[in-house]
Amino acid sequence: MTSIFDEILEVLRSGERGVLATVVETHGSVPQSPGARMIILGDGRILGTVGGGALEHKVRAMAPDVQAAGAPRLVSFELGGDLGMACGGSAKVFLEPLGRGDRLYVFGAGHIAEHLCELASRCGFMVTVVDARDELRRPERFPSAFALSPACAANRLGELDLAAHAGDAYVMVVTHSHDIDFSLVQALLPLGLPYLGMIGSRAKAAKLQQALKDAGVPEDQRAKVRSPAGLPLGGRSPAEIAVSIVAELVQERSRRGEGSGSSASADPCTDRGSGSG
Repeated sequence: MTSIFDEILEVLRSGERGVLATVVETHGSVPQSPGARMIILGDGRILGTVGGGALEHKVRAMAPDVQAAGAPRLVSFELGGDLGMACGGSAKVFLEPLGRGDRLYVFGAGHIAEHLCELASRCGFMVTVVDARDELRRPERFPSAFALSPACAANRLGELDLAAHAGDAYVMVVTHSHDIDFSLVQALLPLGLPYLGMIGSRAKAAKLQQALKDAGVPEDQRAKVRSPAGLPLGGRSPAEIAVSIVAELVQERSRRGEGSGSSASADPCTDRGSGSG
């Protein structure tokens, strides 16, 4: 029997978006106990239940606004007075967006990729690490990765779900080979990604631009490649380079107005209580 947690995982893996509704508190006679969950998908389909009837109808109606806002919401319902339900109790339902559109594909599984995967995951990106080398593409090296794939070649991009999510996909090319980097960038450019970066020096970036020009890639497409990738923070270690790249990714995501809930506010003084980190 499929559990609601299996359904949540499937939504995340598929890239579909929705809202997870959870009954968190009840008083009096109510149709469901705390812990009851329901997923409302973008097309209106539901998985699970928070009790049926007018309560469930109201929660479903709120889901599109929660998804559009990209932020969770706690809603209180008086089942008798507000909803006209015979049971007459009260319930609080927590609604949260489900299925982040912030996907990051990292081509290359070297030292920079290790730090990049960890940092980007902490910033709300679903990271897929792509490398043909089995000895590097290991779960223990990338415990925070959403997925691992061996399809690290221009002619294998079809094995990824990248094209289907290109409008919300960020890509960073950090392989061990300039030739692989160049061929991947050329193959990825036509997808219209919101972010396509390549690691390397200014000299390498210039060689890439010349290679793309020689291949007939239009100037407006060539200009979309971020290389050298990352904000100019001055660091040189793999960890520091990863920080600069993630900083640029977060900056671009914020600019597009599609940041996850964890990055929705740029004000560090937003009231979150008095606890210290």
